[in-house]
Amino acid sequence: MPLNLTSSLHSTSGRTGLLVLLAAVAVIATALAFEHLGGYTPCPLCLQERYSYYAGIPALLLALLLLSAGHRGAASALFALVALGFIANAALGIYHAGAEWKFWPGPETCGGSQPLSQGAGGLFKDLANTRVIRCDEASWRFLGLSFAGWNVIASILLAVGAAYAGAKARVSSE
Repeated sequence: MPLNLTSSLHSTSGRTGLLVLLAAVAVIATALAFEHLGGYTPCPLCLQERYSYYAGIPALLLALLLLSAGHRGAASALFALVALGFIANAALGIYHAGAEWKFWPGPETCGGSQPLSQGAGGLFKDLANTRVIRCDEASWRFLGLSFAGWNVIASILLAVGAAYAGAKARVSSE
């Protein structure tokens, strides 16, 4: 069956899948803009929270291509996998936000565990050039939520959207 992306976008699953794809791209582009244009250096947990976007965006694109080729079952399974990835990401974001609010301790690896020089001159140079980014301190908040908190909301919405697209692709004859 030939690819017909236009007709797949007329289906509910195709439109929803495209909306989830565009939203995921917007979220990761915003995170990268805050980092590269705004000067906010991400902590190790922030970087881990990006993995679901880096994997989910190509998977969503592939699901849309499968949908356009008439492979609804495979597209549905891929949408479901993306939904699970964003649910896991929301859980990681909750852990991260909770560590920022001091509800529980953050990971041991989020305190600046870079190796330092052995000599005194090298140690002073390392101290001057090393910037410790902690996972348990929010570097920015908007409406009371940090980057991690906003990621939880975005991940939940993306998971719901991907699950909906997958359910519609599976049962629809559009």
